[in-house]
Amino acid sequence: MTRQGPGTSEDVRWALSQLDLPDAPNVLDAACGPGADLVTLAEALPRARIEGIDQLPHLVEEARAATARFTNVTVSTGDMAQISGFYDLIWCAGALYFLGVTEGLTLWRRALTTDGAVAFSEPVLSPEAPQAARDFWADYPAISDLDGITARVEAAGYTVLNHRLITGMAWAEYYAELGGRIATLRPGADTALSQVLDAALREITLWRQAPGDIAYALILARPGFGPT
Repeated sequence: MTRQGPGTSEDVRWALSQLDLPDAPNVLDAACGPGADLVTLAEALPRARIEGIDQLPHLVEEARAATARFTNVTVSTGDMAQISGFYDLIWCAGALYFLGVTEGLTLWRRALTTDGAVAFSEPVLSPEAPQAARDFWADYPAISDLDGITARVEAAGYTVLNHRLITGMAWAEYYAELGGRIATLRPGADTALSQVLDAALREITLWRQAPGDIAYALILARPGFGPT
């Protein structure tokens, strides 16, 4: 798949437009997956030193292939819980929740430069969300509204600089591709794979019931409190 979750290149470019990065920043894509965001980072920051890490070797190989034309990008197998820096920006699309927002940001603080920032996307659920949206996120008990995410960010000693919601087209494009993969893999699938495909199809079905209420919040945060 092009991506391991919903997102667009515009999300990356928006984040970069909001941050006052150095002319030649050090950037890390934590849990980079197959490399879609690495490509956008490299296109937008031609003078940057960009690294991608992922725990899964096959995704690392895909990311290396996707970024092969860029001389300023390296990709390696690594654990995002054991990052060593220093980075002006840590980008993490749809993966920080594996560590926990507070826990992950606390770990990453030591890997940031003095003015370094983190951009991450986190599931968000409004109090008025319909049952289909609640069912969609049933396996993620830590989900909260924006105030809850802000509280977890601040508990790590960070300030939220800005945010935007990732809804609509990003999810539609992701699920269109995922639906195609399900159809391709379904013939001849064994019991274990069939269960995985059924779970993915249920996810798509729930999203279709509440596409405007299922979202990620793309959060920009920096260590410290108050205006920066």
